[in-house]
Amino acid sequence: MTEPQTPGPSQLPPLEPVDEDWSRALAVVAHPDDLEYGTAGAIARWTDQGKQVTYCLVTSGEAGIDTMRPEDARAIREVEQRRAAALVGVETVDFLGFPDGVLEYGVELRRAIAKVVRQYRPDVVITSNFQATYGGEYLNQADHIAVGRATLDGVRDAGNRWVFPEHIEDGLQPWGGVMVVLAGGSPESRHGVDVSATYERGLASLRAHEAYLAALRPDQDPTE
Repeated sequence: MTEPQTPGPSQLPPLEPVDEDWSRALAVVAHPDDLEYGTAGAIARWTDQGKQVTYCLVTSGEAGIDTMRPEDARAIREVEQRRAAALVGVETVDFLGFPDGVLEYGVELRRAIAKVVRQYRPDVVITSNFQATYGGEYLNQADHIAVGRATLDGVRDAGNRWVFPEHIEDGLQPWGGVMVVLAGGSPESRHGVDVSATYERGLASLRAHEAYLAALRPDQDPTE
């Protein structure tokens, strides 16, 4: 009996191009560096087209450097994330301040994401893979799963004035104009973006996370 195998690149179905008929995108992910591992090249392409992309980081990645206290890592990682964003044409980077490493899917996370959606009123929302794995045996991280799921629901919540009505009382209006939620790195991906012209800028944005990458893989270039 032959064991089932994960399809290799040559066996995967061709990806359909992502529809680029939109003006504003909001990217919601758990940590600094999440967008730089795979999505930043596409974001550079879109900002080159004149589209507005805003970053929303649910945590500041303060638990990501073993040799650095969280209060010190937080400040460094926020600076590195802003630098990485600027390299791909993103000017606005928000941090929600949730604790790194212990995120839980739930109402509070949905509320915070719905508020950001109502604030920026995007046409497209970008998040990271929220499946249990990246395909095969490589397990996803719990914060990624929680944020991806909460983003899907927060987008829906943002369009319903009776969900989190305190936002309306604070002057934010419902926003149901999100056309699609794109999940980068999903093993179930069916769409892709040609980043041949912006690939190097995507790599440069990853390299901007100097302190994090030095602690993560001190003897390896993360872009190789």
